[in-house]
Amino acid sequence: MAQLTDDCFAFDGPLITAADALARILGNLTAIADVETVPVSQALNRLLAEDVTAPHAVPPYANSAVDGYAVYHADLNADADTILPVVGRVAAGRPLGRPLKRGEAVQIFTGAPMPDGMAETGGPDTVMMLEDCHADDDGTRVVLRPGIKPGANRRLAGDDVAAGSTVLHAGSRLGPSELGMLAACGRTEVLVRRPLSVALFSTGDEVTEPGTPLPPGALYDSNRYAIGAALQSIGCAVEDLGILPDDPARIRATLRDAADRHAAILSSGGMSMGEEDHVRAAVEALGSLNFWRVAIKPGRPVGMGLIKSETGQKAVLIGLPGNPVAAMTTFIAMARPVLLTLAGAAVTEVARFRVIADFGYKKKSGRREFVRARLDGRDEATSLPRAVKHGRSGAGVLSSMVGADGFVELPEDDTHLEPGTTVDFLPFAEVFR
Repeated sequence: MAQLTDDCFAFDGPLITAADALARILGNLTAIADVETVPVSQALNRLLAEDVTAPHAVPPYANSAVDGYAVYHADLNADADTILPVVGRVAAGRPLGRPLKRGEAVQIFTGAPMPDGMAETGGPDTVMMLEDCHADDDGTRVVLRPGIKPGANRRLAGDDVAAGSTVLHAGSRLGPSELGMLAACGRTEVLVRRPLSVALFSTGDEVTEPGTPLPPGALYDSNRYAIGAALQSIGCAVEDLGILPDDPARIRATLRDAADRHAAILSSGGMSMGEEDHVRAAVEALGSLNFWRVAIKPGRPVGMGLIKSETGQKAVLIGLPGNPVAAMTTFIAMARPVLLTLAGAAVTEVARFRVIADFGYKKKSGRREFVRARLDGRDEATSLPRAVKHGRSGAGVLSSMVGADGFVELPEDDTHLEPGTTVDFLPFAEVFR
């Protein structure tokens, strides 16, 4: 696994926009996930670790796009029917077996290879659709209507992919279409990144595992489940370290051990300056920690740094807030692109979609806000989806994430949103995949 520089997260400054923060951070990072060769059939959702070029044209031969008759366009009458002898039948995978001469026609089926021609005449270049032809009862002659253009209904070799062209780029996520392209190029194996190994834990004596009795003053741990699922959705291999009590020695030992086995460690809570916030002190003792004061809401400073194990292995540490919605928002805005970069993904940006805000909103200037909203029908004037704000917006209101389809993203320079305004929308379906 590749190593990172000690100062890759070095920044302790004033409030910074999310875009500037990511530009500074991602500019210092590189892919650290190891690579491996796997069968194409087992590469679904993996990140490609090589550029893939086509060793041959796809398709490798000219073929028919329809069922019909292959002919030389020069043999056809421009303004009257043409009658030609039918000298054979060509099906997919069954070539004619000889060159087609001028003045001949051959019955051909979709996907079947176009017959070769005589050296001095080139080859048949046009396919007349079956519906535009009339064959004799014995199939020895065919009547062809006039008006077809040269080259109609013929697909050339390389019509999809030219030989030697790059068909897939390193860092691409391999979905069904990409696996199909690999197979079309004749590949049986492909070089991919290993899933980024991430350790995850929550902290706090007040945090309790679901399924156990809930003591007075305690709450069940939701962050570990939400963030763990988010990590898996972007392809990370997650080890759940559970809930760490407010025990400095145990936290340091857990972090040191996790750094030896994982590329990244995510924590929830315990990063503030309080007497019981021991994660921050443990990280500083084992490596380095920087707080990125990112101007987003919901959210707060995100801790990022490096932890060194006893063997010298470095692991990225990302400390998320304890409030559930703040933890998920900062994961989306900051942790997700960092982890995807470390994993070797070429694209870390989330696709935005334009929608119509069906609500008014006021916010502070200089801060990017993520407003939880659901989509409800379409705007009559623009036909764009209509976004309705969730009724509650606190950083601890996890039900607002359940009741939303995504975030309406309001940029730093906006202070007042009028109903009917076109805005950017980040669907959770795009974020968590």
